[in-house]
Amino acid sequence: MAEPSGDGTAPSPPLWRDRNFGVFWVSQTLSVAGDTFAYIAVPLLVLHVTGSVAQMGLLTGVAGAASVFAGVFAGVLVDRFDRRTLLICCDLARLALYGLIPLAWTFGPQIWLLYVVLPLGEAVGMVFQVTYVTAVRNLVGGDRVTEANGRLYATAAAAGLGGPLLAGVVSGQFGPTAAIGVNAASFALSAAGLFFVRFRKIEATEATGATEVPAPERQRPWQELSAGARFLWRQPVLRSLTILLSFFIFFTLGMTDVLIYHLKHDLGRSDGTVGTVLAIAATGTIAGALLVAPVRRRLGFGVTWIGSISVSALALACVGLSGRVPVIAALMAVYLCGVSVAGICSMSLRQQVTPDRLLGRVTSAFWTIHFSLGPVGAAALTWGAGEYGVTVTCLVAGTACLLIAMTALLTPIRRPTPEDAAPATS
Repeated sequence: MAEPSGDGTAPSPPLWRDRNFGVFWVSQTLSVAGDTFAYIAVPLLVLHVTGSVAQMGLLTGVAGAASVFAGVFAGVLVDRFDRRTLLICCDLARLALYGLIPLAWTFGPQIWLLYVVLPLGEAVGMVFQVTYVTAVRNLVGGDRVTEANGRLYATAAAAGLGGPLLAGVVSGQFGPTAAIGVNAASFALSAAGLFFVRFRKIEATEATGATEVPAPERQRPWQELSAGARFLWRQPVLRSLTILLSFFIFFTLGMTDVLIYHLKHDLGRSDGTVGTVLAIAATGTIAGALLVAPVRRRLGFGVTWIGSISVSALALACVGLSGRVPVIAALMAVYLCGVSVAGICSMSLRQQVTPDRLLGRVTSAFWTIHFSLGPVGAAALTWGAGEYGVTVTCLVAGTACLLIAMTALLTPIRRPTPEDAAPATS
């Protein structure tokens, strides 16, 4: 028997019978598969042309800074405009942007273009991701949001499993620009799928638990922009999560560049090997997405989140100690499993305790704060790998992440069911 949805609407059908969720699920899985091509191809493209890990980190940092800047305004856009239309527009914009790279590269290497396309692409991607999180709740309601997140993450990771492998093969045979072209095409598939999806609309009022909360009139621009941050600050658990995850991203955002540098520079492996390692590592994300719901039910939020961050930290510290490719791949799988569990826990909690009228701005505020230290961290991490070696860099990053997990024991994050204690509104 179907339970009432978390937003007070009619009972939700099982996810496997929900046509809207099914179309959304398939189109976004295909899009993520395409994203993995750029995930591999862009660092390879920079490394092939410049041979510099610092250049890779600088590009990652610039793109990350653009994403942070876009996050300031993304929430207001998401809460004001039609979310389906916004998703489609973001996909079409990224199709045009990433399609420029293989086109321009036919006339020779154009590194300068990456410093234009990637920041713009990441900015548009931030708007897409904020909209995506709010759209999941509009698709399935509050009662099934954790299940929906788990399924989306699991299949996205499954698509990512083959994506890096294929990206490595395509990059090796046809060059990294061809792999970026595949990513551009994936945005077209995502936009086509979203055209057939319909989201629920929440008009004058919205249900938050058992209380009807009137949707307020529009506020002044600064109040609109800061509403999400104020909500995060007033929620003790969300406040602690936001602060600690911001430091976590500082020490981990550049890890893909460091890993690729380790495999290519230190171990002398091929592009295909890089793709294979990242494909194996993606199995950890799948495992985490499948484990998160039952583990959280059994152990509670606090133990699940703190434990997963601790496991990720230990695996990360050990990556630089090994010179064997299979061991590195296995450690990265464990690392990504922990990141997956912690990430889904955090996102689901925000979706559960945030009113729909604020969900875009709360998501935007979280990601803006969360990623604000990321670009600096990516540049620092890759610089450290080039100056002091991958071993030292991974040990420092892993130790810092373990300290983050230990700090969480002193905060409300340790509670087993923080969603029950959180007030419904800001």
